Amino acid sequence: MLRSCAALLRTPGAPRGRPGAPRRSFSSEKVVQKDCALPNPSWSKDLRLLFDQFMKKCEDGSWKRLPSYKQFFSKTFQGFQTLYLDPSLVKGEEHAQLFTRSFEDGLGFEYVMFYNDAEKRVLCFLQVGPHLQGAPGFVHGGAIATMMDSTTGTCACRAGGIAMTANLNINFKRPIPLCSVVVIDSQLDKVEGRKLFVSCNVRSVDEKTLHSEASALFIKLDPDKSLRKKR
Repeated sequence: MLRSCAALLRTPGAPRGRPGAPRRSFSSEKVVQKDCALPNPSWSKDLRLLFDQFMKKCEDGSWKRLPSYKQFFSKTFQGFQTLYLDPSLVKGEEHAQLFTRSFEDGLGFEYVMFYNDAEKRVLCFLQVGPHLQGAPGFVHGGAIATMMDSTTGTCACRAGGIAMTANLNINFKRPIPLCSVVVIDSQLDKVEGRKLFVSCNVRSVDEKTLHSEASALFIKLDPDKSLRKKR
């Protein structure tokens, strides 16, 4: 295990910008963002195999690969800000990055999600890097919770529009070894008004080991109500 982690640490990351090159805000429409949900040199054989298998399933339209970026496109951010945010609360957005995409390649969360609209289901294939350690040799429970929240949240938003987590109840069954690959399987169970109920489990690639399972409640945001601070 330590040798495999060391190999990931030696994996070169994405090319860095040239020294002295002008910095561009992510709010610029001209910035071309890297789709992080595509293979890079740090991906293991297991993760690449799962990716290839589901890319084939996308050919008939039953599944769709979901692109993923480090930052929100400006139109997406501006739309969300206009509907829900108090402008006084928005600070430093030009430097903001999606938490799950804030690590160098191979060190943190390496993942790709696929969505099935007919089944209201999202599958996340996740490789956990050495910078996510909790107990020695195993992934931190908070890192697991982060990706379960991200996967169930994606499932809820795909099915019901913009929604935010109200409750996430996780049962941890068995720890996940560092640098391994797991499958996070989430599905929309029911909708009650603005409430979306989603279930989720985390299993090993061979499906023999159940690592975690969870139930989640998401609330679809009301465009007539902002997320401003109450006075």
